[in-house]
Amino acid sequence: GDWVIPSPPSSGTWQSFVVKEESVWHKIDKSCPMEYAATITVNPLTALRMLEDFVSLASGDSLVQNGATSIVGQCVIQLARLRGISTINIIRDRAGSDEARENLKALGADQVFSESQLNVKNVKSLLGELPEPALGFNCVGGNAASLVLKFLREGGTMVTYGGMSKKPITVSTTSFIFKDLELRGFWLQNWLSLGKVKECREMIDYLLGLARDGKLKYETELVPFDEFPVALDKALGKVGRQPKQVITF
Repeated sequence: GDWVIPSPPSSGTWQSFVVKEESVWHKIDKSCPMEYAATITVNPLTALRMLEDFVSLASGDSLVQNGATSIVGQCVIQLARLRGISTINIIRDRAGSDEARENLKALGADQVFSESQLNVKNVKSLLGELPEPALGFNCVGGNAASLVLKFLREGGTMVTYGGMSKKPITVSTTSFIFKDLELRGFWLQNWLSLGKVKECREMIDYLLGLARDGKLKYETELVPFDEFPVALDKALGKVGRQPKQVITF
């Protein structure tokens, strides 16, 4: 009757029975909602690691990110807020962007801009009283990545963990010479391959505790396995923006 998560995460669990050494399983609290237990080791873990691994941020600092409506983006907002870190969030121009903005504000976002709103000479004039961010997250590429770079302060770092637009990142020569910006990449699987089992399990428990206490929320939809084709279409974006699809057996 126990609930366990493969830790570090591994494939091959979509089956009725799995026989593995006890050491590969991490027992979790069954009071946590099932949809969070099933997804905690992907997007939330990515958000937490990026917050901790690249720039040392303190309460009162800020960060900027594109793809803010993604699950990683939503987690970044909430985890940053718990640390007193402000977030500047960039979303795409599309139907429902006003609703998306309000949803992110409800999660704790300090500022939310659509890409078109940032078509100004100096994006930093939009910061108000927020400090210039030292850290930026990019999961889109193309123009959206350039907007993140424009917000960063001198010596700032942009971490790329995705490329949804399938467009390259273009960086001006002046960004390197005069702003001394740093570009980094992050892939969770690489971090997990380092054998940090104890640290991974501590993070899982921390994140599940936040979810159980209502301090970490993101959109999910439980879908029976026999409706898998519909869930796949939703996950691929064929029927508009949809919550993260979680298959139930």
